[in-house]
Amino acid sequence: MFIKKASPLSHHSLKWIGSATLAITLLLSGCTSGPNSQNVNNSNETTPENNVASLSINENASKTNATNNSSIDTQPSSGVFYEIFVRSFYDSDGDGIGDFKGLTQKLDYLNDGNPNTTEDLGIGGIWLMPINPSPSYHGYDVTDYRSINPEYGTMDDFKKFLDEAHKRGIKVVMDLVVNHSSSEHPWFIEASENKDSKYRDYYTWAEDQNITVGGSSAAGSGNPWHVLNGSHYLGTFFSGMPDLNFDNPKVRDEFKDIGRYWLDLGLDGFRLDAAKHIYENLLTDKSQETTDKNVAWWQEFRKALHETHPHAYLVGEIWDNNATTIASYVNDAMDSGFNFGMSSIMIQSAKYETDSKPGFTLERTYTLYSKISNGNFVDAPFLTNHDLVRIMTQLDGDTNHAKMAASLLLTLPGNPFIYYGDEIGMLGAKPDESIREPMQWYKGGSGEGQTTWELTTYNTGQPGSSVEEQTIDPDSLLSHYRTIISFRNTVPALKDGDIRNYSSGVKGVTTFVRLTEVQKVLVVHNLTGSEQIVELTDEPEKYSFKDILKTTNKEAKLEGSKLTIPAYSTTILE
Repeated sequence: MFIKKASPLSHHSLKWIGSATLAITLLLSGCTSGPNSQNVNNSNETTPENNVASLSINENASKTNATNNSSIDTQPSSGVFYEIFVRSFYDSDGDGIGDFKGLTQKLDYLNDGNPNTTEDLGIGGIWLMPINPSPSYHGYDVTDYRSINPEYGTMDDFKKFLDEAHKRGIKVVMDLVVNHSSSEHPWFIEASENKDSKYRDYYTWAEDQNITVGGSSAAGSGNPWHVLNGSHYLGTFFSGMPDLNFDNPKVRDEFKDIGRYWLDLGLDGFRLDAAKHIYENLLTDKSQETTDKNVAWWQEFRKALHETHPHAYLVGEIWDNNATTIASYVNDAMDSGFNFGMSSIMIQSAKYETDSKPGFTLERTYTLYSKISNGNFVDAPFLTNHDLVRIMTQLDGDTNHAKMAASLLLTLPGNPFIYYGDEIGMLGAKPDESIREPMQWYKGGSGEGQTTWELTTYNTGQPGSSVEEQTIDPDSLLSHYRTIISFRNTVPALKDGDIRNYSSGVKGVTTFVRLTEVQKVLVVHNLTGSEQIVELTDEPEKYSFKDILKTTNKEAKLEGSKLTIPAYSTTILE
């Protein structure tokens, strides 16, 4: 889900969902759920019991033997993904709006294609926020699903960008907004003006379908029904975004064709917007039955794409902290679901310098996902995105805390996602435009290619806040991101491995094991501002870590079983 200008704010409450297909009920806690959430928890204590409120086990499903390599369930990763709002990124023609030519010019900042260089981030994937024509600045109300927003350039510009990204080993996925179209889409205009139009049934009209007008939106607290030309149509998010009717097989076929169209052009997959709101329109729709209907559509969609593009990557925005809900969607529907619950856990850990034991939570979550997906899933952890208060704002501008949040994110399994500008500590809070401010390339906030479509409220050229300044500072947040991503790219267990819980015994130190069949590493994060000593143990059995493989601070030292780790640093042992 997402929050759009002039639309009502959305809010979800945590819910338990039962299903005979789910062997484990697992609820991740630590944050409120839904777009009103700022991912901030006032508690500074997080325990495994807080993270996993309830765990029921059938057939010993989650009794994973951490020392048994046959139980290792790796998650082959495409690398770190980077979310980009094209409008805000880089402007090639001086109109103040970012575009594909500008994005192509800045690909070397993201990944120059040479693993031996150190001045790029080293990302392996890009997620593009909506790039289709739209009447809004954000693009989540589409008027043409097979074209490029002319403010971003031409289709040839887009193809050139794809080619250049692929040359550097970067995969590209784009936002596909399936739940609704724009009210200015030709389908809707014709449907609203002519009840006999072939597009009338592309949307839900209460009078046509004998539906009682009423209820509250499942994506917000407002009225989901809107009046036009004497009829009520369903618009779960707001009136400018009429919901598409997926009970109509022509709508389903339309979007399968749209998906194939973009994959044929060279796209590598899709970020599926508002994925659980295909059928979950009203608060009263919330149920496992509705989830199953959503999943059935996405299974149909994925099957159609995989017939011609078997490696297309699908990551769903399933805005829910309930792991059982997300698990439903990795059952042949999507490769990944964004891990909203872990986002809050990581931010809380970094902010309050307290271990939240992510290994404990994820080990159990992945047991569930593996069971439902037959081992075919990849997690999608993230800190913030275009809907959430920026990480640096949540962390009150503390660079050390931002570094540790990044370290936590980038050492977890799956495909981690970074929101553009988080790597330089960009600030931002509601309204949404202020979370999506122009990328800060230059000292002072101005220079060639700097976008200016939105006046900056939070990012006003403060000293040290730009790519230009942080690139030459080895202690900057940007340098830290580059370092941790390089660790991930060069250590197989970090890139593709499974995860196991490992207790540090120190309140401010997070530890967990990452492992493949051939490599095991111990990840140690000192979240605090003081040096810490961790006594390594033989538990779990057969884990024996003897050497420092990577570290962000050369003062780290391992003497026998005693690891001394400096303040605000990360060390990887092998």
